[in-house]
Amino acid sequence: MKEFEGMLTAEGLRFGIIAARFNDFIVSRLVDGARDALLRHGAREDDLFL
Repeated sequence: MKEFEGMLTAEGLRFGIIAARFNDFIVSRLVDGARDALLRHGAREDDLFL
């Protein structure tokens, strides 16, 4: 298995988060976690799309 290491920076990039409407209890927490991780690594709120 290949492993890649690099700088974990999301600055200047745009992201789309795709989430199912099924099982909102779990999916909403996964979306929140993805959003939080991207923001902590430099993504801007305006560059996140759900």
